[in-house]
Amino acid sequence: MQSEQTRLFLRDGIHNFVFLGEAGCGKSEVAVNLALALAETAQKDVHFFDLDMTKPLFRSRDQAGMLESRNVKVHFEEQFYDAPTASGGVSRLLRDETCYAVLDVGGDYIGARSVGGYAPLLNAPGTAVFYIINPYRPWSMDIDHIDRVLGETLGVSHVRLDRLRLLGNPNLGPHTTVEEVIDGARKLIETVEPYKPVEGWTVLRPLAAQAEAALNRRVFAIDLYLTYEWEQG
Repeated sequence: MQSEQTRLFLRDGIHNFVFLGEAGCGKSEVAVNLALALAETAQKDVHFFDLDMTKPLFRSRDQAGMLESRNVKVHFEEQFYDAPTASGGVSRLLRDETCYAVLDVGGDYIGARSVGGYAPLLNAPGTAVFYIINPYRPWSMDIDHIDRVLGETLGVSHVRLDRLRLLGNPNLGPHTTVEEVIDGARKLIETVEPYKPVEGWTVLRPLAAQAEAALNRRVFAIDLYLTYEWEQG
């Protein structure tokens, strides 16, 4: 049974969810929230892969204990300095329709290289690949910047453009206002939708209902897990 939280994602037999995007766009936060929402449905086991090898400030693997306590199986490999490492089992679980697989992929084309070898599975009907765009990030200010980063990411991940689904994440952190969400979303609509539709929006939970009503678009309500401890609610 689908919940309100998963209605944006669970459709057309999808059981794999892959998140790409510019570094700092919020894809890890979205991936963590989706994994938790899927686990709450208790329909299938949920496997979460932290495939980020670009060493950002916040990593989804830092929430492995919390995720495991809420019935999400977390997969990642420790790194030694800058040596790239990839978690095993990705191909097997992407093929397994009896479970959900959520892949948090590193930022930009550098991180997206980690999934290039899985391209046939990423482009398969059971997989949804989401590209997260935060209109407040420096490389998402205009269509030229967005197109450049997106093109580089697709080039190394080998994900087909027609398989890519866009999600807007118009957030500025824990103190984001609903006005900022709406302004950022409208800017992204004007910038991107002449070329490809934005399928939904990720919005902080307290603002989700207002934003959904104002935008008349599907909204995925998220909580913040990957932020400074003193800023967590």
